[in-house]
Amino acid sequence: MIFVAAGTQDGRELSKYLLEHGYDVAASVVTSYGEQLLADCRGRNLIINDQPLDREGMQAYLADHHIRLLVDASHPYAVNISANAMEACQLLGIPYVRYERDLTAVDYDQVTVVHSYEEAAVAAAKLGRRIFLTTGSRNLVKFTTAEALARCELIARVLPSAEVISLCESLGLTPGQIVAMQGPFSKQLNKELFRKYRADVIVTKNSGSIGGTDTKFAAAEELDLPVVVIDRPAMTYGNIGRTYEDILRFVEEHY
Repeated sequence: MIFVAAGTQDGRELSKYLLEHGYDVAASVVTSYGEQLLADCRGRNLIINDQPLDREGMQAYLADHHIRLLVDASHPYAVNISANAMEACQLLGIPYVRYERDLTAVDYDQVTVVHSYEEAAVAAAKLGRRIFLTTGSRNLVKFTTAEALARCELIARVLPSAEVISLCESLGLTPGQIVAMQGPFSKQLNKELFRKYRADVIVTKNSGSIGGTDTKFAAAEELDLPVVVIDRPAMTYGNIGRTYEDILRFVEEHY
């Protein structure tokens, strides 16, 4: 059986791709919504894990389910998941391969690249008062508690789930500060949202085109808005595939 860290759209697509090629897959998701998106594939060849796994939990899961290979398609910024997966694979002698989605080229002259959420808060505060956050909900607290943003107004675009809305409210965001929508977003929709909420600056991560970074850049450029980009964490993965075909070749060679 192949374990796929499938907490992303491409991770779910990779799980289906491997199933279509006759492999048994254990897909690990990070939300109940992710599980729902894979539900139509559930059956003899697919099992789904929806519980968080630390390094010890990952190692135990791989051993208990007789995993023979691990495909890491976790989010590019989920460095803890990747680190735990690599360590567990090394301890168990299981082949590991990272699916690495491409970066979006940073060719807009009003982009400021930073290396942490804390740096992003400071940079955004220098560029405007109304800060439109497109970085998800997991690190939202780093913006709502940032001293640099104390006099700024935050707009957070997040997934429209009850859990996420509750988190936003617990962090002090009002309904007028929460944009609860499911992506992906076109350039035009980004433009309309940035206009509607009178954004002064956009904050994002470089999640590649599948994460909508390219359309955010394009919308911001047309509106002449500055963008703060939190750069991807540096990781040394070892085996890397950049297409689904690359991953399949690795699986065929090492499974």
